[in-house]
Amino acid sequence: MSIEFEVSAVIPASPEAVYLAWLSSEEHSGMTGAAAAVSDVLGEEFEAWDGYIRGTNLELEPHRKIVQSWRTSEFADSDPDSRLEIHLEREGDGTKVLIRHSRLPSHGMQYQQGWVDSYFTPMTAYFQQRS
Repeated sequence: MSIEFEVSAVIPASPEAVYLAWLSSEEHSGMTGAAAAVSDVLGEEFEAWDGYIRGTNLELEPHRKIVQSWRTSEFADSDPDSRLEIHLEREGDGTKVLIRHSRLPSHGMQYQQGWVDSYFTPMTAYFQQRS
């Protein structure tokens, strides 16, 4: 049985800024505090959190949606990649970032809080400092 969940937060930046930062190695690293090698090219592979996360860009809809195959070093070799959908929607002066994470292995619920702690919280601080 695969696991899926949704988690969201409002980030104090435009959808354009969030989209561009997510797909920029320098900014992704800056907004999470961990090394990332990412790409804004469809079909390209990426790594984040010092290689803990890796995957491939499956769909890119500028400033609106990013879909990626996604796995961590905690996945068993036999586990298929999970599917990560990042939806961006303007909300007031910021952006509602909705993460839909599906096709996760049995230990996958741990990543729900991980998105809050490792992405939403540092992203909020990163974009607040930039404004």
